[in-house]
Amino acid sequence: MTAPITDARSASGTATEPLLSVEGIDVVLGRGWRANHVLSDVNLKIWPGEIVGLVGETGSGKTTLARTVVGLVRPRKGRVTFHGTQISGLRGAASRRERRSGHVQLVFLTVAQLVGEGLKIRGGVDPAEIERRAAGALAKVGLDATLLGRTPGQISGGQRQRVSIARALAVDPELLFCDEPVSALDASNRNYILRLLGDLRDNLGLPIVIISHDLSSLAGIADRVVVLYRGRIVEDGPVARVFTAPRHPYTALLMASAPSVQHDRPLSVHQLRRTAADPAPPANGGCVFAARCPFAIDACAVQPALEPVPEAGADRWSAACHRHDQWQALARERAAVAAPR
Repeated sequence: MTAPITDARSASGTATEPLLSVEGIDVVLGRGWRANHVLSDVNLKIWPGEIVGLVGETGSGKTTLARTVVGLVRPRKGRVTFHGTQISGLRGAASRRERRSGHVQLVFLTVAQLVGEGLKIRGGVDPAEIERRAAGALAKVGLDATLLGRTPGQISGGQRQRVSIARALAVDPELLFCDEPVSALDASNRNYILRLLGDLRDNLGLPIVIISHDLSSLAGIADRVVVLYRGRIVEDGPVARVFTAPRHPYTALLMASAPSVQHDRPLSVHQLRRTAADPAPPANGGCVFAARCPFAIDACAVQPALEPVPEAGADRWSAACHRHDQWQALARERAAVAAPR
């Protein structure tokens, strides 16, 4: 079953400044020979009122990027600014103050604590007000306040996920990160959660970043999609245009490998994967995807910058590929060569 691709419906077109700006972020986890370069020169902007899908295979750095934004991971270099104020360099009391503010909230799949815990951590809110706001947060996600007296084990999986979202909403955040919000849910609950996130954006003007492996989920809700591969953003653009005509071969490979997000999938996995017959990639490939790319050339020994796509027009659409306007035709030629005579 295919999912319809939405047109961008966000308010970002009228905003003059992004709500969140991530600039040149590098993250290295571990030390010495165990050091792992998780994020490299990541640049990302989130505009008021939009839903952004953050996609990529396991290990691409999606969750690490979210944790860096909310201050749980310290970047080696680069900066994160929120409402024009740098928050990545905060230390000590200033860092604790920013976390307690609840401006940016991260939603994980499991729920282990009550909805009102964020308000308790923030402080200055009496128990009666915490209960009132917790009940209000539950109402925003379609749950009755009677669930406040139950444990997570006494409610369904779909209800637990909604409680997790309500816990984030209780502190009135200005930006929400949802990490795989529908990965463990059945089709009915999955669709409900996606509609709920769309309603939160529409009713509250709340920008949301959805981290997901499921491209079909994003096709029906997101305004933009950001594609990560090995810690680098390789494509960033309007979901309708990226899913219809991706400009990076890794984006196309993700689409071909996943359940279809459109009625006519133009390229297959076999057209986008390297074979023994393909020329060897550059020995010291600078492009993070060069070793897997059948279209790599000598120029790919240099990591391409994330640059605007020429036909993007007024849309914010960029890709990091030396052959962003050539590889599609080459992929179709591969199909013609492989076709039976």
